[in-house]
Amino acid sequence: MRRNTIMARIDTRHLLTMRCDVDSTSHLGAVPQGYERRIVTVSGGTFEGHDLRGRIRPGGGDFLTIRSDGAYHLDVRLVLETDGGELIYMTYIGRRNGPPEVMARYKRNEAVGADEDYFRTIVQFETAAPRLLRLNDLLAVGTGSRTAQGPIYEIFEVL
Repeated sequence: MRRNTIMARIDTRHLLTMRCDVDSTSHLGAVPQGYERRIVTVSGGTFEGHDLRGRIRPGGGDFLTIRSDGAYHLDVRLVLETDGGELIYMTYIGRRNGPPEVMARYKRNEAVGADEDYFRTIVQFETAAPRLLRLNDLLAVGTGSRTAQGPIYEIFEVL
């Protein structure tokens, strides 16, 4: 018996573009869990969207794990500050992988275009700012690319 199934459609809307400045990288090396650990310090940056604009406060970071096959698992924690002084805690996990020669360019902090690898994130927000409370209840997804200065993300809210 064939059933009529209705598949839910997932739509997105552009939320913001974020450019991160990276300050330093701590290479912990191979840890007992079987992967390489790196911590990338985010020293600043900017974000801009339809109704969001501001800067990334210094002190955030990406607590990366690098698998034996060269793929990256991102674990990022940032504080965004809008031009109006509103604070937003932003966290995301992600995956970044591609051909070995592309991943080697990441390790050397060289530019990698958005079409050269797979660079995706799942984003959540926390804020107490009355104007931005809607951010607490949404999920977002993102794509990334890498310039010599740092990563650039396009973040889309899931509707």
